[in-house]
Amino acid sequence: MYKDTEDALKDRSLELNEAIEYEKLRTAFFANISHEIRTPLNVILSAEQMIRVKLEDIAGNSKKEEVNHYMNVIKQNSNRLVRIINNLLDITKLDAECFTVNLKNWDIVRVVEDICLGVAKYIQDRDIELIFDTDVEEKIVACDADKIERIMLNLLSNAVKFTPVGGSIYVNLHEKENKVLIIVKDTGIGIPMEKKDWIFEMFVQVDKTTTRSREGSGIGLSIVKSLVEMHDGSIRVICEQGKGSEFIIEIPDKTIPDLVDKQEIPGNEFTPNIDKINIEFSDIY
Repeated sequence: MYKDTEDALKDRSLELNEAIEYEKLRTAFFANISHEIRTPLNVILSAEQMIRVKLEDIAGNSKKEEVNHYMNVIKQNSNRLVRIINNLLDITKLDAECFTVNLKNWDIVRVVEDICLGVAKYIQDRDIELIFDTDVEEKIVACDADKIERIMLNLLSNAVKFTPVGGSIYVNLHEKENKVLIIVKDTGIGIPMEKKDWIFEMFVQVDKTTTRSREGSGIGLSIVKSLVEMHDGSIRVICEQGKGSEFIIEIPDKTIPDLVDKQEIPGNEFTPNIDKINIEFSDIY
């Protein structure tokens, strides 16, 4: 009996070790393939930029507008590939527990507002209203501004995808006890109740149709959830099909004491990254 138990434990240990090794190989594979894809993609993007420069030197070319159109197609679809690669790399880092947050004391109101300003024209060009509102003019909290930007850009791009022309997107910021709430709400198509509990899982897509304006891999919200949790926060969704979605982020209302004492508050230094915006919104047509 004892020998049978010992053999069973050895078999179980062997299975676990094999599973761990397989997971390591899978993680390494995704990291390597992502880097392999990124290299030729960077060459394509560099060539696209050079063609644009050369095109500007050609005066009076009747084909310039047509060429510009195709260059925009190259640029947008290259950005879509960059977005997919970035997501794969981030998932790989998260799986390997290699993803870290660089916490500093930021004025979260200014950070979120600047992100909204950075995407405002993009959203308004699609005849969608973007409204930012806050209950507090300034709120210093410990966070990673780059990760907050990643979170917000994903939620805003999703809101644009699923909000029809003439709709609205609201971004609100509130204080609640010892937490700061960031809310992204839209008047879009909403989320079916049967998918509500699954949307933060990897590869889950709200809309699986082939509609060109709603493409995506289903990875983004799982990354968003992980990034929020790395801030010791939480994210949830309130939704009803046909009546829009409301994503509520809660992060701790805390600061890093040493930085507060030194008054190292970089709230006015945050500038939204235009390239990141273009990449995050690249799968919206």
